[in-house]
Amino acid sequence: MITSGRTAGLLAPLAGALIAFSMPPWGWWPLAFVGVAILDRLLAGQPRKERFKRATLVGIWWLFPGTFWMWDLTIPGYLIQGVMFSMLYGLVAMALPATTGRRVALPAALVVAALVRWNWPFGGVPLASLAIGQADAPLAQTARVFGSLTIVALVGVGGVVLSALSERNLRDVAVGVGVLAFATLLTLIAPHGQAIDTIDIAIVQGGGPQNTRAENTSARAVFERHLAASQDVQGPVDFVLWPENVVHTRGPLVDSTVFDEIVEVARDLDAPVIAGIVESFNDEGFFLNASMTISPEGEVLGRYDKLRRVPFGEFVPFRSLIERVAPAFLPSNDAKPGTGPAIIESGVGTAGISISWEVFHDDRTYSGMKNGGLIQLNPTNGSSFWLTIVQTQQIASSQLRAIESGRWALQAAPTGFSAIIEPNGTIVERTGISEARVLQGEVELREGTTWATRFTWYPMFFIAIASYVTAWTLHRRTEQHPTPDL
Repeated sequence: MITSGRTAGLLAPLAGALIAFSMPPWGWWPLAFVGVAILDRLLAGQPRKERFKRATLVGIWWLFPGTFWMWDLTIPGYLIQGVMFSMLYGLVAMALPATTGRRVALPAALVVAALVRWNWPFGGVPLASLAIGQADAPLAQTARVFGSLTIVALVGVGGVVLSALSERNLRDVAVGVGVLAFATLLTLIAPHGQAIDTIDIAIVQGGGPQNTRAENTSARAVFERHLAASQDVQGPVDFVLWPENVVHTRGPLVDSTVFDEIVEVARDLDAPVIAGIVESFNDEGFFLNASMTISPEGEVLGRYDKLRRVPFGEFVPFRSLIERVAPAFLPSNDAKPGTGPAIIESGVGTAGISISWEVFHDDRTYSGMKNGGLIQLNPTNGSSFWLTIVQTQQIASSQLRAIESGRWALQAAPTGFSAIIEPNGTIVERTGISEARVLQGEVELREGTTWATRFTWYPMFFIAIASYVTAWTLHRRTEQHPTPDL
């Protein structure tokens, strides 16, 4: 069935909205398959220009609701990324065959679009993704195969299966179900690491009001809330994890009196404190966003400086030009990016670490695991956002990173959400928004690689390219001898 232009004007927004509401904070994950199925029907038999229009419209109704959190960060950035990435889906739709081979290529197109959107431009905006929407769904476990792009591809496959089923095209249904069954089998046999020890940890969430920014918040008050909450830690524990940005100093932390206060906390708890710090160097025009492990003896056991920065939040691309247009929305200084592997010493072994925004980027997790990470940490700060879109999608990303790496994941946020997550993505415990609370538990240190951490995104990229080639080969072979739609 080929949809008319008038019908497409109704179905495209519906498809985009279904995909948007499949992901956190709404989390109705089955809707993604229906949305992709409608997208497939919208593209069937359409010329390139019409495919571009329809897929772009789907993207608009998907991405603008799913990335609405950016309104708080940068209104121009929110509008630009929404239009640009929606058009990206239009472009990959143009590259599909319109008839025979389309259903082979559509999942591949979603993979290519995701790979671009997660990394470009300015490091990408890898939120509101098909993978994030499946973090609590059965398909999430396939992330340990070839990473989160595996989930993206399989959501595409599931969508075209539903589309074929609506046409009673049993051949296409059988092929798609076979792909899903094969992926499930790979999940069962894929390595996921093994435990080598158990430790006791504590995650401190200081609480406080949501929807606040650094310029209208007392940094000292945030720090004191975490000092107070740390008194609720019930020892003994092996280390204490504090969130991102809860310690602010001018110049190096170790030269400040605040450092001595953190040492005092570590001494009282007889455990290292892994603290999220911001060191400002205003004279030099930059600041550092890092996590530092401080021992009860006052030693710095480890440090990791955030490498992937939030565009327009922690750095401003083309600052001299952008400042002329929207100076009120911009940070005054840029964060200086780190350069090392994504690891930090915890006092009981090497931990992989992704600071806040970095948890949306799987490469930081892969870096941590390849450099000896035995557990995954995500100190973060979502206190500036008045909705829970970022916070819930970040929890979902931590779940995916746990599955991909075969590690326990610990997320710490000053006002929520903080969480303890098992290697299979199960959330053991999670805080609420704005509450002061300590999460404690016994977790495993684990070693070994998964296929995702070993091969990263390359297998899915090559599978996507092979799918495109296959789709166009099928299309060309049947141009003069039409066969049922595949």
